[in-house]
Amino acid sequence: MNAPVLLFGYKRPVELKATLRALQANHLASQSDLYIFVDAPKRPEDADKVAQVHKLLDEASGFRTIHREYAKTNIGCADSIIQGISRVLADHPSAIIVEDDLITSPNFLDFMNQCLEKYVDNQRVYSIAGYTFPFQRPSNYMADAYCIPRHSPWGWATWADRWQSVDWEMTDYADFEKDKWQQKEFMRGGSDLLNMLRDQMEGRADAWDIRFCYNRFKADGVTVYPTTSKVENIGFGKEATHTNIYNRYKTKLDDGVQRVFDLPHVSRPTSYYHQQTLQRYSVPTRIYNRLKTLTGMR
Repeated sequence: MNAPVLLFGYKRPVELKATLRALQANHLASQSDLYIFVDAPKRPEDADKVAQVHKLLDEASGFRTIHREYAKTNIGCADSIIQGISRVLADHPSAIIVEDDLITSPNFLDFMNQCLEKYVDNQRVYSIAGYTFPFQRPSNYMADAYCIPRHSPWGWATWADRWQSVDWEMTDYADFEKDKWQQKEFMRGGSDLLNMLRDQMEGRADAWDIRFCYNRFKADGVTVYPTTSKVENIGFGKEATHTNIYNRYKTKLDDGVQRVFDLPHVSRPTSYYHQQTLQRYSVPTRIYNRLKTLTGMR
């Protein structure tokens, strides 16, 4: 049985329409249950766009069943996602999660469901990612996936037992903050992770994904990624968090023809892809991308 698909929206009807259309075009859409969650307006000026999102989703079709939940009061981005996923995973063994600024390839759900089945008993695998940078695939690497110690929130999946093990209150963070070795190990997923975590813990951010990534680290877990991206992020527009920055996440989206994937045995990070990822998140690369933003590149 296919995992349920969770779609989170808020106030971006244009991006959401593209996201929904791509999901409907997935080979497995008609065989999948869709759960929709939309937060309530935070400010009065957001109400019209949220209403447009409701109208769009009220007319949605193309899935086996559709369940809609529209919040009556504003919950906030992080809590809205945590609550929605927790609700579905209380009744299902796994789930696939998509937010309202993602274009998925037609075989996105195929890849997700096959990975969820393949790695269900491998507690090392904490989540499945749909997005990947457009890395050059080595000629001698035959598998259709790789793994690294970094979670990706752009079209992803996980299991109920992994999700329910997360300590959202981060009760051991004080010890982590004093432990330089742990901090170094955490950054094996990218040099940017530690500052992202500190922003969350010191109140400068409201994010769920960095806390999920921290718990993945504490469990010595990895995330499985496709070698060819099944997701493209379109959330760099006017309503996006990443407004007016150079889009260093451009990728080549899978054409969606392949339906069955060669999935590797996972015991440790895939060396080549791990090094490529670390380079993408290195300090020099991030400085270079910031300079591109300052010169007006998008």
